[in-house]
Amino acid sequence: MKAKPTPLPPMPKKPEVKLPPAPPKKPVRKPLEPIKDVKLPKTNTKSSVPYSPGYTPLEKRVQIVTKSNQTLVKYSDAELTEFRELINKKLEAAKKELVYLQGLITRKDEMGGDNDDARYMTMEDGSVSMEREQLSQMASRQITYIDHLEKSIMRIESKTYGICRVTGKLIDKARLRAVPHATLSLEAKLGLVKPSPDQQ
Repeated sequence: MKAKPTPLPPMPKKPEVKLPPAPPKKPVRKPLEPIKDVKLPKTNTKSSVPYSPGYTPLEKRVQIVTKSNQTLVKYSDAELTEFRELINKKLEAAKKELVYLQGLITRKDEMGGDNDDARYMTMEDGSVSMEREQLSQMASRQITYIDHLEKSIMRIESKTYGICRVTGKLIDKARLRAVPHATLSLEAKLGLVKPSPDQQ
């Protein structure tokens, strides 16, 4: 029989020497590059078009309000037709978005029904209810917006559309194109013109 080799005694472990942390490296600044010359395109009088905005600047509008009392009483039928088309487009888009939001809310309700026996409370329940609350707020805002647009169409039919309810003067066309349901001119909205005591 062969004799079993005797196992070697375990080697003693060397104590680990901890090195001090290396000092933080300072960021090296790159040398500044010289500023390149900006070449402007050449313009000549044949190709340049004078700037003519489609709205009256605010300063001029304030002067008009203070100086002249005689302004247009209402917009023409052609202009009212143009505004009606714009409002109808926005109304159609707003109604589609409302249907979409209501569909999302009902889907969230179906997902988060309490009738399911296997359902238990998780961290996701809080986020689902928060999401449902946000969707409800968006839907209520959309309903208010649709209501304002429908009232605008009623004002077009009664030929009172575009008249500021504070100053009694016409609201600027550019403002009505941007916010078709506006009932205040920009001056009244910013508080430059205060309503008379009869209107308050």
